[in-house]
Amino acid sequence: MPLSMIGTGMSGKIQRITGSGETRRFLANLGFIEGREVHVLSDIGGDVIVGILDSRVALNRDMARHIYV
Repeated sequence: MPLSMIGTGMSGKIQRITGSGETRRFLANLGFIEGREVHVLSDIGGDVIVGILDSRVALNRDMARHIYV
């Protein structure tokens, strides 16, 4: 299920990252790596703010669709 479809307060383990090589590198640099736990802190119209590691990261709907949990 894409990260953009998970509700506020839910968490999940990243199963896979899709998209071009550039997109996958961008997300990896933000900490989105397969096997890591992510927590959805806020969800507004598909745009999400997630907690990953010790950071909060805002992702638009298009980027969130590349992360499967």
